[in-house]
Amino acid sequence: MTSGIGYDLHRLAGGRKLVLGGIEVPFDKGPVGHSDGDVLTHAICDALLGAAGAGDIGTLFPDTDPQWKGVSSLIFLERIGKVLTQRELHIGHIDAVIVTEKPKLAPHFPAMREVLAKALDIKPQQINLKAKTNEGVDAIGRGEAIAAHAIATLEP
Repeated sequence: MTSGIGYDLHRLAGGRKLVLGGIEVPFDKGPVGHSDGDVLTHAICDALLGAAGAGDIGTLFPDTDPQWKGVSSLIFLERIGKVLTQRELHIGHIDAVIVTEKPKLAPHFPAMREVLAKALDIKPQQINLKAKTNEGVDAIGRGEAIAAHAIATLEP
């Protein structure tokens, strides 16, 4: 068994969609990013790539490449799933936490788990999601940014 960790952070700005775990969450701000800026999916991507010893999301899907502009991060997950299959690795479990002051995310977790699991061809029960605030500290605490941490385990 191997494990990997992932982290992502994006600034938030008005007039952008807040996409987390592949779904749009109603909110007045969204992440500034080259793709859809889905911090949860990006953190999971890096955790999976780390566990596989396959680099990181920025190397595979660089923000300097116009083909990734505005793309759904679920495409990244699907492609990483193919990398895992080629390496004969299977996802055991993914655990992730999103750090944001607002909005409340727990009501959206079932839909996120379904969408993420479908992209990875695993069961939703293999994904655990949590949300935390930053207690008003720093850019996240002021509502200027959103972050996510993830860990993944892979089995041969």
